[in-house]
Amino acid sequence: MAWSTREIAELADTTVRAVRHYHDVGLLEEPERRANGYKQYGVTHLIRVLRIKRLTDLGFSLSQIAAMGDADEHPADALRTLDAELAATIDRLQRIRLELGMILRQAAPTDLPPEFAPAVNAAELSDADRSFLVVMSRVLGPRGLQAFSELLRDSPTDPTDREFDDLPADADEETRQALAERLAAHLRRILAGHPGIRDVSADAPGGSRFADRTAAQALRELYNPAQLDVMVRADRLVREAEDRERG
Repeated sequence: MAWSTREIAELADTTVRAVRHYHDVGLLEEPERRANGYKQYGVTHLIRVLRIKRLTDLGFSLSQIAAMGDADEHPADALRTLDAELAATIDRLQRIRLELGMILRQAAPTDLPPEFAPAVNAAELSDADRSFLVVMSRVLGPRGLQAFSELLRDSPTDPTDREFDDLPADADEETRQALAERLAAHLRRILAGHPGIRDVSADAPGGSRFADRTAAQALRELYNPAQLDVMVRADRLVREAEDRERG
């Protein structure tokens, strides 16, 4: 008995287009043709199409099936390889589901590591602060990320936070200096409670210099000139105060 392309496709529960594609990529031999030019498929063709269909349903690509050859024996090695790949995929998808659950429960930003979610939600971050944290989350190591997370979670809000966020780029000298002095006092309290923040880039995977350069670049792009000036002044005031205390 011989079948047409449509008939063999129906028997194999596939499509005429798929059968023709198997021919095009060399997976299925061309059958003989009738006098009228129509293809006539036999049992060997049907078995081959069924095998291709079964393997593709299991997850093999057509190139992988081609590499197995035409033999119909049990492809144990290929099946073991595919099983390992599927196990890895399942594991990855399960991790993604856990992260999605955490994000949904805690309304966390999707561009931050999931362990940052509680800290970010507890802190009142400006858009610039959050963007800076996103950048730093890509370059800091585990200890640095932990230090940032603890800082965000534990540090109380301070009036200088809002003043700094609202500082206009053309703020005058007096305003900048006054804010820097108040900010320096706030920073000293933070450093006293979170000394680990001093060496936040110590375990950065790409090295502390790269992390520091990245931080500097992010600061320059995210904050206006007056805010950057206040940061520099406050940092200088903190260092001067610490030098006086050391004697």
